[in-house]
Amino acid sequence: MRNEQRLRARTPESRAFAERVQLVMNLTARLNALPFDDLEARRIVLTEIFGGPIPGSLAILPPFYCDYGLGASFGERVFINQGCYFLDLGGITIGDRVLIGPRVTLSTAGHPVELDERYDFITHAPIVIEDDVWIGAAVTVTPGVTIGRGSVVGAGAVVAKDVPPLSVVTATSVVERKRLR
Repeated sequence: MRNEQRLRARTPESRAFAERVQLVMNLTARLNALPFDDLEARRIVLTEIFGGPIPGSLAILPPFYCDYGLGASFGERVFINQGCYFLDLGGITIGDRVLIGPRVTLSTAGHPVELDERYDFITHAPIVIEDDVWIGAAVTVTPGVTIGRGSVVGAGAVVAKDVPPLSVVTATSVVERKRLR
C-alpha cells in the first residue's frame, strides 16, 4: 500500500496502541448503549473517542465502531449512517459535506503480505475523503486511498485505489462525471 508505515508487535508502542484500542472499544460500547435521542451524551462520548472537540455539525448514528479514535478528523456537515467501522490508526481525514452510508468500513490498518512478517507488524496508511463525497452502503475503503472531491462510491464497492475528483465508482467501474451539480 502507498504511504505504508509499520508498527512492530510486542513493543511499548504496540502495547500503548492496544491499550488505546481497549479504551475506545469500551467507549463505543457505551455510545451504542445510549438512548438514540440522547444527543448530548452521544456528543460527549464521541469527544472521548476522538480525543477532543468534534464539529457541531457532525452526525454519527449509532451503532458506530472505532478502534483507535485519535486518527480521525472531520470537516463540517459530515453525516455517518448506522453500523460504520473506522479503523483509524493510519489516519482518516473526512472533508466537508461528506455523506457516508450504513455499514461502511474505513480501514487504515492491516498486516504485511509476507508470511514471515505477518505477525510481527501492523501496517497502516491514511485514508483521505475530500469534500462533497458520497459513499454508499456497505462500501469498504482500504489503507492509503484518497477519494477525490465530489465523487460518489456506489453501494458495496471495495475501494483499493485512489478515486479521481468528480468520479463515480461502483463495484465494477469508474466513470468520469461530466459536471458537478
